[in-house]
Amino acid sequence: MEKQQQKTHRLAVAAMLAAVAAVLQFLEISVPVMPGFVKLDLSDLPALLGTFALGPLWGVVIQLVKNLLHLPFGHSAGVGELCNFLLGGIFVCVAGLVYHRRKGRSSALIGSLAGAAAMAAVSLPLNYFLVYPAYVAILHFPLEAIIGAYEAIFSGVSDLALGDPLWNCLLIFNVPFTFCKGLIDVAICWFIYKPLSPLLHQ
Repeated sequence: MEKQQQKTHRLAVAAMLAAVAAVLQFLEISVPVMPGFVKLDLSDLPALLGTFALGPLWGVVIQLVKNLLHLPFGHSAGVGELCNFLLGGIFVCVAGLVYHRRKGRSSALIGSLAGAAAMAAVSLPLNYFLVYPAYVAILHFPLEAIIGAYEAIFSGVSDLALGDPLWNCLLIFNVPFTFCKGLIDVAICWFIYKPLSPLLHQ
């Protein structure tokens, strides 16, 4: 009976966090140092809370449900939702695996920072090989226009001796942006997890 109650509670908490994450995914804001098509949202935060409270698998499930709920309202033919799920899943999975090996505030911090770093690192090949080519092929966004949006912020970024123009843009802009996005979630989680802990673990 007790195990059934725990399972029911976990499902209820995961559903609640997924619903909050789905709402937060709609609350996107533009960042002046990024092109207009790259937005900031805090929808990974509920999944991070879930991975600490319930386990890394639940955190990934919350990310999946959040993006499935957002899919009918998106404008990227599912490409943005897929990218959001993969990156967010890596973020919370790494954070949860580190934390649940040795629970404590220090391991939660280390795990979440490692998750943010992993998310940022994976964002480079994911965007380069999958997301941006899909935008070009499926949504017919001209690659030159995409690179031009980055050039408008940092003239000459595509000419840096780091790789081809798209690789340069992603490395200089998207990787730091993704890491900072994760850090914002980590900072908020650090302050609100303890007050919310009785509700999450009830």
